[in-house]
Amino acid sequence: MAQQSSSTRVVLASLAGTTIEWYEFFIYGTAAVLVFDKLFFPSYDDLVGSLLSLSTFALAFVARPIGGALFGHFGDRLGRKSMLVVTLCLMGGATLCIGLLPTYETIGVAAPVLLVLLRVVQGLSLGGEYGGAVLMSVEHAARERRGFFGALVNTGAAWGLLLANLVFLLTSQLSDDAFMAWGWRVPFLLSAVLVGLGLVIRLKLAESPDFQEVRERGEVRKTPIAEVLTKHWPRVLLMCLAYIPAGATFYIATVYSLSYGEKQLGLDRDMILELVLLVNVFTIGAIPFFGWLSDRVDRKRIFWMSIVVMAALPYVWFSAFQSGSFWLMLLGFIALFIPYAANYGTMPTFFAHVFPPAVRYTGMSVGYTLGTVFGSGLAPIIATSLYDSTGSWLAIAIYMTAVGVAGTVAALFLTERAGSEQGERVVA
Repeated sequence: MAQQSSSTRVVLASLAGTTIEWYEFFIYGTAAVLVFDKLFFPSYDDLVGSLLSLSTFALAFVARPIGGALFGHFGDRLGRKSMLVVTLCLMGGATLCIGLLPTYETIGVAAPVLLVLLRVVQGLSLGGEYGGAVLMSVEHAARERRGFFGALVNTGAAWGLLLANLVFLLTSQLSDDAFMAWGWRVPFLLSAVLVGLGLVIRLKLAESPDFQEVRERGEVRKTPIAEVLTKHWPRVLLMCLAYIPAGATFYIATVYSLSYGEKQLGLDRDMILELVLLVNVFTIGAIPFFGWLSDRVDRKRIFWMSIVVMAALPYVWFSAFQSGSFWLMLLGFIALFIPYAANYGTMPTFFAHVFPPAVRYTGMSVGYTLGTVFGSGLAPIIATSLYDSTGSWLAIAIYMTAVGVAGTVAALFLTERAGSEQGERVVA
């Protein structure tokens, strides 16, 4: 009972910290679509300004593998807990600075340059955050509850996006002039309070028992990143490809949809934000359900089958979006996010067991974050470019199907390792 209570505290602390990190990450994505093109890239036409703004959003995903390698390396050497404190401080500091950053009109070209640098810091932070938060929860949990606890941490993205959209919905009630002048800064400044609360929670956590066991056996690696890149690179590549479908689905549906709905379909911005908000409420319940199911049903089978369904549903989602009907659009979002929730709910525990414990933080962080570069950061830019070149959503849907096919193949070749390095077994 005491162990169960301890593991519950750890997963709730990891969830709280991850929610804060994703909140800070997503308010940037929303602002990149709604205001940054006008405030930081005003000398370009609408399309180029939008692409430049979205490029700064994508830049953080390029930085994430570097952060994953850096914090994963030290997480496997020094422990998971200390790295999670550092990543939260980095993200909070960068987000607060963005909220205080002068615009192009005030300091000229220095404004977008500073914006890019702060976005890189955000990317480095989140690159190290995800693997550590998942491993702290999964490695503290009893084996029969690891799927459920890992899935709870993965709802941090949905909680973060939900919180970000709620704050932007409130600030968007301001007049356009007030919103552009100062209202967009409010979500960034609020992050300082959230980071303070997150730090208080994280500093009270105990270290991961799996890492403690590795340390007690004297198996801590001097260069975990070198071992991952030389001995485990095929798993890194497969994990990268297996993540891409979920990332592309999520970011096209929650980030690109804001621009597509408002600029291409002429829909009200608040209505699209409400749709994204509601579907995230749905995933907050659906992701833990599939995590719980993965403790009872083959986890790998749920993972790859959900990618197959995700690859088939963009056509339904876009058709519903085209209708302009709130309820049809909501049904389309929910249909698309059912397989996404199944995939994302099984992903953390599945990915956590791909690598041996001594290099698990590094391996998982590098593989996952490389996938976010191609599946998350580039997805809104690719979608914007495809629509601009073809004038049709069909090209975007085909792109989503193509990455789904590649992800399915990769997932079928991934194996889940259970147990420690000594005598570990591989689950096909």
